[in-house]
Amino acid sequence: MPLFLAAIFLSAFLLFQVQPVIARYILPWYGGSPGVWTTCLLFFQVGLLGGYAYAHGLVTFLREKRRLQVTIHLTLLGLAFFLLPITPDPAWKPDGTEASPLAGIVRLLALTVGFPYLLLSASGPLLQHWFAETHPGRSPYRLYAISNLGSLLGLLTYPFLFEPLLDVGQQTRLWSWGFVVYGLFAMAAGYLYFRKTRDWSDRVAASETAPRPAAINVFLWIAFSACGSMLLLSLTSQMCQDVAVVPFLWVVPLSLYLLTFIIAFDHERWYHRAFAIPLAATGIGMTIWLMNRQYASTEWPLLWQIVIYCGTIFFCCLVCHGEVVRMKPHVRHLTAFYLCISLGGAIGGIFVSLAAPRLFTGYWELHLAFVILSILTSYQLWRHFAPQRRFAILIPTALAWLAAIGTMNYFLQVHIDSSRTQAIAVKRGFYGVLKVEEYTPNDEYAHRSLHHGRISHGRQYLAPDKRDLATTYYSPESGVGAVFACLPQRNALPVAPIHVGVVGLGVGTIATYAGPGDRFRFYEINPQVEELARSHFTFLGDCEGEEQVVLGDARVSLEREIAAGDSQQFDALFVDAFSGDSIPIHLLTKEAFELYFQHLKPDGVLAIHITNLHLELADPVRNLAKELGYEAFRADYNPDDIEFESYYSDWVLITKNTDFISALKNAERITTWDREETLPILWTDDYSNLLEVAF
Repeated sequence: MPLFLAAIFLSAFLLFQVQPVIARYILPWYGGSPGVWTTCLLFFQVGLLGGYAYAHGLVTFLREKRRLQVTIHLTLLGLAFFLLPITPDPAWKPDGTEASPLAGIVRLLALTVGFPYLLLSASGPLLQHWFAETHPGRSPYRLYAISNLGSLLGLLTYPFLFEPLLDVGQQTRLWSWGFVVYGLFAMAAGYLYFRKTRDWSDRVAASETAPRPAAINVFLWIAFSACGSMLLLSLTSQMCQDVAVVPFLWVVPLSLYLLTFIIAFDHERWYHRAFAIPLAATGIGMTIWLMNRQYASTEWPLLWQIVIYCGTIFFCCLVCHGEVVRMKPHVRHLTAFYLCISLGGAIGGIFVSLAAPRLFTGYWELHLAFVILSILTSYQLWRHFAPQRRFAILIPTALAWLAAIGTMNYFLQVHIDSSRTQAIAVKRGFYGVLKVEEYTPNDEYAHRSLHHGRISHGRQYLAPDKRDLATTYYSPESGVGAVFACLPQRNALPVAPIHVGVVGLGVGTIATYAGPGDRFRFYEINPQVEELARSHFTFLGDCEGEEQVVLGDARVSLEREIAAGDSQQFDALFVDAFSGDSIPIHLLTKEAFELYFQHLKPDGVLAIHITNLHLELADPVRNLAKELGYEAFRADYNPDDIEFESYYSDWVLITKNTDFISALKNAERITTWDREETLPILWTDDYSNLLEVAF
């Protein structure tokens, strides 16, 4: 038994650790979008389904041909060794022209880790079948709990152990060596399975009498599993879009998801409907309340938001998987049972990642998942309690249950309606949901705004005498205004033309600062942003200088320009590429800053936008400036009165230009830091820790 335990545990550990390893490796190539993680999860869910299908086919068609079972699986394992290591080739970086990088990510994953992952996926059900045959009378279902424990540890050790200690290249190589060790364990287990042949015919004959599972149970295995997968993915996306796309916020929800499998499969006594269902309902209610606060003037603390989302994932998935285990079949149908669970997970992943972006203009798959869970749970409760015919208790309880479901549906609809209010254009793609909203159309202050999630990425007034105003985070009083006011070229006589780079287009507001002869070069990863900026706003069209939009992740584009010997030699470079409050950390690392300075003139200015509801980004930015020999100054602006066109903004201006620094000081545009000495935070491509900067 220790041999099977070791093989199953290690295969599960590697199976789930490879997910954050590969996603973390390629995340900077695709702009740090939450879509990278959901696409990776989709690929791995489909890969898991493929592995379970392979195991089921091997067991079903070769049930009595043990030698052939073992030979096929171990031969494929040997072939997989030749595909190691799983390190992605940098030549596979996207060129930035794709409307959706989903196909590119799937292709990359298939070429790097696809085949080893397929074989690891098959290990759980296949080795459990081998165990059941070699250990008659012992249930293999608890091994599924051991398998999920290995998966859980594979996830949890990544952000707290492997990510801080190893760079991404070392992580992929270490995982590859782990796969080799697993392969040796699997070969030993296969040999043991082949050798233990006694009572084979008796066991097969006994298992032939096992009843076939009812069709409704098979349907519910798939449906509950699909619902759990939808809840995991949609709630994780909801959490990531306004915080950050980092392994920690991927790992925690997925770990809780796996923990529900461990609890449910270890023993029936751990799942209690009377405990799990009310807590799941409470989590759903709090999540809906939180979603309906998306435009509230006050913000809940980041930690409490994460707790609410994660609590909802845990209790809702516990209900899904607890109900599945209540209907588990005889061990003869073990691989078919796991195949159905995997099929449900893949269906949920495919719906969230592929179907929902085409069917919905918002993240309504989360709403749908809540409704599906309520329907499935209602059916299970009716199925359990209806035969008891205790109407005096059942009728009031049923009415209360239906009232709760009705209330949930009402507030879900309220959230959808509020999200659609004043929208004149909506686009959803790989990088999220974009909305153009128009306010007070018959007023002198009529304006349009572009929203990504709940965060505004630009505002423009419709009146001809106001439409060239620099608004929101880019007003003349902001750090952006300070840069243009204090650049020596702008204060020379005659005024010299400038070359400006901007990472993150928004609606193109910064273009309003361009004068004749100036060149403004925008880097934007999402083609839909440029489309909306040109079709519903006029900042780019009214630009007095030359403007150009370069599509693709800014770092990838800037790296390619350097490789081609084309340093842009910007006078100023603005970095403001946040999606909602989510920060693309790969734009705030030492390697990113070194790249920025290669594109700046020696006396150029780097301006970093650090306004954020949840994260204090000043320290890592200041430390990066100091590390590279530059001075950093804070330029924040907080309007005394509520100014319709201006938001609070916080910018860090980094430069060696003494004339620019003197102009900043003389104009009193420098504000004090929140702390004189910075915390020792220095982010690199290989290491970053979001918790270091959380409020």
